[in-house]
Amino acid sequence: MGAKVGVLALQGDVREHVELLAELDAHTVLVRGPMDLAGIDAIVLPGGESTTISLLLDTAGLRAPLAERLAADLPAMGTCAGMILLAAEVLDGRADQGSFGVIDLSVRRNAFGRQVDSFEVDLAVAGLGPDPVPGVFIRAPIVERVGDDVEVLARVDGRPVACRQGPILVTSFHPELSGDVRLHDLFLKSCL
Repeated sequence: MGAKVGVLALQGDVREHVELLAELDAHTVLVRGPMDLAGIDAIVLPGGESTTISLLLDTAGLRAPLAERLAADLPAMGTCAGMILLAAEVLDGRADQGSFGVIDLSVRRNAFGRQVDSFEVDLAVAGLGPDPVPGVFIRAPIVERVGDDVEVLARVDGRPVACRQGPILVTSFHPELSGDVRLHDLFLKSCL
């Protein structure tokens, strides 16, 4: 059996991440409370609604224990809302919306537009070979600032949409909705 990967299961694209991770032989754990963090090798923060997930982290008592694990270099993958939650700075978040600050990015929520502005585009992602990765963008954040230690893996119209810093991998888009396992595989191979 592969790595033990937690999937934050408070709201969002939980099932889709679990299915992709299963294809890669990862053992998944649904993280709904602090006890679910025990023994995981990595965590995925799914796409969804970032302010709702942020509030639910507090309700579930998960914010502080997850922050401790992330500060201790727990590998994490964040897609869309997950990117927002992992970023160092959220430029237009609510006052009560916190982020974990484990990747040196400034992001702006919903900056690619409203739900009706959703789109798909083929992306060239560094390290994944010549075949494009399908990018599904739904109310996606835009990266406004990239720190010196952050590697940009993919761009749309010159804007970073996939980034990595140490054990943290984030995307503005939803690879979990495309059925393409390559980004999840890259995450598992590079961080575990």
